[in-house]
Amino acid sequence: MKYAEKWGDSVDAAVALALQDLGLTKDQVNVTILEEPSKGFFGIGSKLAKVRVEEKAEEKPEKPAKPEKAEKPEVKASFRETRRDSKPEKFDSFEAYEKAHASDPKEEDESEESRPKKEHRRRERRERRAKERNEALDQLNQRPENLVEAPEHPAQVFLTELFRDMDLNVNVKTFTGDKVVFIDVDGPDSGSVIGKRGTTLDAVQYLTSLVVNKDENGYIRVVINAEGYRERREQTLERLANKLADKAARTGKSIRLEPMNPYERKVIHTALQKRSEIFTRSEGEEPYRKVVIVPSKKH
Repeated sequence: MKYAEKWGDSVDAAVALALQDLGLTKDQVNVTILEEPSKGFFGIGSKLAKVRVEEKAEEKPEKPAKPEKAEKPEVKASFRETRRDSKPEKFDSFEAYEKAHASDPKEEDESEESRPKKEHRRRERRERRAKERNEALDQLNQRPENLVEAPEHPAQVFLTELFRDMDLNVNVKTFTGDKVVFIDVDGPDSGSVIGKRGTTLDAVQYLTSLVVNKDENGYIRVVINAEGYRERREQTLERLANKLADKAARTGKSIRLEPMNPYERKVIHTALQKRSEIFTRSEGEEPYRKVVIVPSKKH
């Protein structure tokens, strides 16, 4: 029985991710909430929701009650008499006999043809979902044109108060567009905002997203960049990916990278997708999902 466990900003978001992986609809699954989401105080100290989505077992039809056995009528005719009364089949040729007793070729081919067709449809669905995910990830950190500076935006107010309470000397500028908010952070303490490998920056971005989307009907994408860290991180990941791919191809052993967010995993996959001597896959559950670099068997 198929199941998936997913994290999300809300229970509905986590369930949607699980349904996407399983390729099922809500009425085909049972949902168990493993961890309730919490928004914390003003977005600080919030927790993700975690759910387990499991495919429903097929309901077996109830067996009809057995009818009462009727008394067997007396069989007066003997087996020999029955055989004598039955008419034998007559055919003009052996070809006519074969034609009459041959199974329908459509029935024979149906199971053989249905399997490739079903597999083809499943492959098309997987490719379509992968394309949609990749398009969304490609746009994740891309900065649209025609953004407008919004100094009074809730994101600006929240981050200004947050960095002041953290006693960080930084400047914050907020720009808005159609369902997007881009925030630039710079100043002497911007390194503290970034943190080790961008973990603090990602956490601040997540908290800001909660604040911005608190009273919104549609989802607004929030991206925070500090001193051009996002671009530098992408270049670092591409260099790291190729270095580890060389090692995997040379040693013939798989290499597992540290847990990364979806966008950073996408950077790794994209950087190595044209290398024939290795291939990549992702394993684990969010937020601990990681990329694995695997050497190809033919090399």
